Amino acid sequence: MSAAWFTRFPCYTDFVAQLRNVTITLDEDVARWARIRAAERDTSLSRLVGELLREKMLDEQGYDAAMREYLARPARTLRKSKVRYPRRADLHDR
Repeated sequence: MSAAWFTRFPCYTDFVAQLRNVTITLDEDVARWARIRAAERDTSLSRLVGELLREKMLDEQGYDAAMREYLARPARTLRKSKVRYPRRADLHDR
């Protein structure tokens, strides 16, 4: 096969994620920590920040879904008997 065949049919053209460039401002100590953490993970600072933000987004989406699921359940009774709750003043000696 010729070299022209490889350049006409690159393997990475099937799917390319849409990425967005953004500019952020960090305190110096945060920037230093992020650079060190990125180096420890053998990744770029940009990729590290993107991964951290994605994790945060997924956590919040999971929490929101769990809250919606919980609130969609029918309410349940907290007490089992017909005994009245004590008055607040009686509980706090007022």
